[in-house]
Amino acid sequence: MARRATLDRGMPRDADNDDAGAGDGSARPGRAGWRSAPQRPRRQQVTAQRTAASRSGSVPWRGSGGRWVVWTLRVIAWVALLVIGYRGVLAIVQGSTSSGSGAAPAPSTAPANPFPATQAEAYALQFGSAYLNFSPATASSRAGLLGAMLPAGVDPQLGWNGVGTQTLQSENVAGIQVQSPHKAVVTLLAEINGSQAIELGVPVYTSGGRFVVTGEPALLPVPKAAAAPTAPSQSVDAAAVTALQAQLPAFFRAYADGTQDTLSRFLVQGAQVAGLNGAVTYNQLVSVTAPPGGSTRKITAVVSWSVPTSTETTTAGTRKHPITNVSSASLEMTYDMTVVEQGGTWYVQSIGSSPQSPGPP
Repeated sequence: MARRATLDRGMPRDADNDDAGAGDGSARPGRAGWRSAPQRPRRQQVTAQRTAASRSGSVPWRGSGGRWVVWTLRVIAWVALLVIGYRGVLAIVQGSTSSGSGAAPAPSTAPANPFPATQAEAYALQFGSAYLNFSPATASSRAGLLGAMLPAGVDPQLGWNGVGTQTLQSENVAGIQVQSPHKAVVTLLAEINGSQAIELGVPVYTSGGRFVVTGEPALLPVPKAAAAPTAPSQSVDAAAVTALQAQLPAFFRAYADGTQDTLSRFLVQGAQVAGLNGAVTYNQLVSVTAPPGGSTRKITAVVSWSVPTSTETTTAGTRKHPITNVSSASLEMTYDMTVVEQGGTWYVQSIGSSPQSPGPP
């Protein structure tokens, strides 16, 4: 065995073994008598590998210094700039078109300190109560009330000459015209001397939570009554009207009384209807309008209620104190109702105010 090893050291290597060693790329330590395969320079190996890879398509070619990446980014940047510029020009064109076509502008933000309309209306009502009541007997108190709500130096009687008497019966706010965060004109609708309706414009100024009437009010024309539309003609179910005229009086008696147990006997199961709790008493059913239809109908009923009133009379002789007598006044009122027929009897499902005049009875 020792002799064989000595002989092996002196024999040349096989070409196959040399190729195998070169193929696996492993470096073997040199031994005396061995022939090493010639090694290629490192640069030539790298160039050969890149050439082979680029031909096979497995590894992309990087170009000269990565210039293709730079050009790609430049193209993307130019495309983005073109899109932004196009959108900007389009927005300008569309804005000009919409402004020229009369489109409504975008709603502006509410002011930081809006005008306190509710407080101004209450202040104007207080002013109207003092201004519209005058009498020589109360001239001094009127001047004191008005002077506290007017600027310094303004005549507290606001031009009243101290003659005549005027009495305010009622007043309400008809509207308000806000002119700025500090100024507005409140319009009052009032009734004076029992029957005369007037409209009064009161200028109000506010600052720091305080109010003042800046000067004399203005008398304005009272709004005229609008012409109500004529009730449309409609066909009537005579048989349903006859049945309802016979059955609804009992319902309206229970409705006026307000006792829920009695009222529920005339209602559709599940209906919620509250009565009037004795505020009025039933007088008569004036008319009923019932259109043709199925078992559920929307009808209109006119009812006459007896409304209790009181009058004061003074007796002669020894009884000098007023005596209160109670009498009844009759008022007609119109209701819209939904009724349902069940087994030949009409039951009420709902009742409410009527928005229009009823048709023919």
